[in-house]
Parts: sequence; C-alpha cells; structure tokens
Amino acid sequence: MSTYVVVGLQYGDEGKGKITDVLSAKSDYVVRFQGGDNAGHTVYVGDEKFVLHLLPSGVLQCKGKCIIANGVVVNPKSFIKEVNQIESKNMRTDHIFISRRAHVIMPYHILLDTYREEEHGGTQIGTTKKGIGPCYEDKIARVGIRMIDLLNPEILRDKIEKNLKIKNSLFEKYYGKPTLDVEEIYNEYLEIGKQLQDRIVDTELELNEAIRDGKNVLFEGAQALMLDIDFGTYPYVTSSSPSTGGVCTGAGVPPTSLQNLIGVAKAYCTRVGNGPFPSELDNELGESIRQIGGEFGATTGRPRRTGWLDLVSLKHACMINGINNLVITKLDVLTGIENLKIVTHYKTEDGKIIDYFTSSTEKLYNYEPIYQDLPGWKEDLTKVRSYDELPDTAQKYIEFIEKYLGINVYLVSVGPERSQNIIRKELF
Repeated sequence: MSTYVVVGLQYGDEGKGKITDVLSAKSDYVVRFQGGDNAGHTVYVGDEKFVLHLLPSGVLQCKGKCIIANGVVVNPKSFIKEVNQIESKNMRTDHIFISRRAHVIMPYHILLDTYREEEHGGTQIGTTKKGIGPCYEDKIARVGIRMIDLLNPEILRDKIEKNLKIKNSLFEKYYGKPTLDVEEIYNEYLEIGKQLQDRIVDTELELNEAIRDGKNVLFEGAQALMLDIDFGTYPYVTSSSPSTGGVCTGAGVPPTSLQNLIGVAKAYCTRVGNGPFPSELDNELGESIRQIGGEFGATTGRPRRTGWLDLVSLKHACMINGINNLVITKLDVLTGIENLKIVTHYKTEDGKIIDYFTSSTEKLYNYEPIYQDLPGWKEDLTKVRSYDELPDTAQKYIEFIEKYLGINVYLVSVGPERSQNIIRKELF
C-alpha cells in the first residue's frame, strides 16, 4: 500500500501545487478531494507557468489518472476552460475524470456568493465569490445537483426548477436583483453533461481497488488546516475540510488506507482575506517579503498578508492532520533578513502564556505573539540541492522547527521550479 496525502498547514498558498507536481511523476493516481476552483495551485515547468484552480496539480506529470473526487464542488465551465488551456499546450487531458457524486456549482451559487459579499461591503469573510460556500450549503441541505444529475434530463430539470423557485425569490425580494431563467440554465447544463459524460465516473470504486492493488495514490488538498471549517479560524475559513481526515469523506477511502501524511508550510506565513493573523508584519519588512516571495493570490491576484512563521498554529495543524512528513517551502525568500523571528507562544488577554491554539477567533485578535529570535543568512539558496550545503543558520532554522514540532522536515523548497528542492529522504 502506497498512499500519499499533501495538505497545507497554514492559511493556504504554501506551495502544495509544486510538491504535488513533484510527487505526481511517480504516482498512478492524483486525487483532489475537497474545495473547488477557489483554489490556486501554481506549477512552474521551466519558464512555463501553470495556474491550476480545479484540476489536480499532478495533471502535468502524472502518467496514470487524475481524479476530481466526490468531496470537490465542481464548476464545469471552469473545468472545461482549464482542460482547454492544458490542451492548448499540447498536453494530454484524457486521463482526467470527475466523480459522479461531486456536486455542481450552478450560476445561482456564484450570484449568492457575490451578493452576500456586496451586502457586507466585502468585509465579512473575504470569499473568492466562486460559489463554493453556497454549493456546499445546498449539498448539506440535500438539494444539491451532482455531476451524475447532468446525465439525467428529468432529474436535472426537476432540481433546477425547485432550486430556482427559492433562489429567484431570494434574488428578487431580498437582494433586489434579476431572476434566473429555468429553461436557459437547464439547456446549458444538459449540454455540459453531454460534453463531459465520458469523464463522469464512480471514482471511489477505482481508488479503493487501486489502493488494494498497491498502486501509488496521491491525494491533494486545497486551502489549508487554518482555513478548515471545523479547526480553522472560524468563520474566516473555507467551506470544507482540507485536512487528512477530509480525504476519507472527500474521496471515499478508509482512514486505514492513509499512509504518508505530508504537511506543507512556508518558512514564514501568509494569509489572503480577512481573519486574525497574530504574526502579521504590516510594515516595510512584510511588504519586502511579499514582493520577493511573489505573494499575490493565484486565484484573485489579491496581495497576501505576510508574517513570521507561527509554530503555535503549525503545531495545531500538524496535530489535527497527524503529519509524519513535513515540507518547508520558500526558505530562499528569507535570505538577507539579519534577524529572524518565530512564534513559539501566545500571551493571552489576561497575561497567560500558552503554546496551543484557541478555538476563539475573537480572542485570537488580542493574543500577543511571543517570539524566538534566530540569526538569518545572506547566501543565495536557490541553487542549493543538498542539506549540508545550506548555511549553518539556515540549517538551525529548519532544525528549530523540527525540534518544536517533533516532526522531521523531509523536503525544503528553495525556489518555484520543480527542481529547486532539497530532498532529505525519498518517500517513493
């Protein structure tokens, strides 16, 4: 049995796409198990940049199959657009399939997402307005449209009619917006179903058979643990579980099948959108890290908030995920900073010193980070491929993280290209 799970441990944008791309070269299956096209996974192949939102990041290297599993909410228009983009680069896409059980993001989901943000002045959650949350809401409310429904005209029409009866009333009476036409949406999505019918399959059956047969199966998460609907900074979170546990419900495989749990974290920390960020650097240094690290959202283009590495939240994320292999990315971005800081504790509003994460998002705003100072380095790391070649201070930075978390760092990324890695042990 050879299963691998790649998840983010901070607020997303840790470089999961690159790690998935690297590991996918030896994978028989690469599987997205949650989220939707609100994700932005950037993969560099030489001078070529690929920004993937819905397709698994392993699509470029995987010689086997790429699966969008049942836990993903699928905007089929985005899917078709990304497939066309990949094909325009003369790359194959005949190995990409979607679970029949995956829910479909409909036009009314995107409008609901947009109208809600507009109502709150864009300050409530900081959603990407891709319809992700409203689609998951309909899934939980048991009124969602699934990919398999696109292949059944009668069921599709019935579900669209019932949903639009409620949604149109909301658009018209509450938001004062135009209503949507049943016939127009029905015809459009019936045609989409015909276009995608050969890609819509029972993915959970094949994945469990592949695991039993000892195939290499790589599961890829979007977003990250600190944006998890249960264990993140609620309500400033995504609408699914981007954790290793999310693989089980999001792809239909048992927890006993999960073997190598790989957590990805930056050597510093970033966050897109609203919500608490104890180690945030809202200053000149923070802006410098943003520019050097290219910290702008792959999906939205929004500037990412930047800050020091927070080991309190990272420990929380590793605990929930059960991480046994750690990846640290963008170590090269910290080059030239003379004095580095890492958060090791929080000071609460009543003066208590803690080293664990709180469930109270409101209190977290008032927590004061307590830092450990570490010396920086001036050497360029982008051409380093061996751990021993790293400056002593860079090695001590990595080793401080390992000691605090009690988890070994198996890979250090020192640049965006797939070859810019220091691999300390082979997982395959």
